[in-house]
Amino acid sequence: MSTREWSVIGVVMAVVAVLLLGGCRGSASLIPNPDPALRRSTEEFAADAVRRFPYKADAPRGDAKETPARAQVQYGLADQIELVNLSETEDFENVEVWVNKTHVVYLPRMEKKITKRLPFRIIYDDHGGYFKVTKEQPRVSTLEIYRNGKMYTVQADTAD
Repeated sequence: MSTREWSVIGVVMAVVAVLLLGGCRGSASLIPNPDPALRRSTEEFAADAVRRFPYKADAPRGDAKETPARAQVQYGLADQIELVNLSETEDFENVEVWVNKTHVVYLPRMEKKITKRLPFRIIYDDHGGYFKVTKEQPRVSTLEIYRNGKMYTVQADTAD
């Protein structure tokens, strides 16, 4: 390789090192979320989640036809949920996404046919802890959406 190529590699490595060592402090992810409403700090997500508790166990259950949505859970490097509003006609407003009835993230808007990328690091419990895959909590077992005063179960598949 030429000296110029080594210089470019050196600059790229320096930028990555700065980002990893503190350039993204408080950021939920290294790569900005495509949804501007989800580009908040981890502290903001945690504080917002705490305000949404307790889990709305007594909320009426909605029919999946009323809120058609699907999700795909990605574990490993991605550690995220991809959630899509499958409605042909309606954007969903003021949505709470509940994971395992213990963690929540608020979505101001779920546009029809648009996939939302929800990294685990933006989904928090009532103590300000983000969703982690551990021995005690090995995966997403339930995924629900709370909107318009009703709780809806969302089918969540695991990515291959």
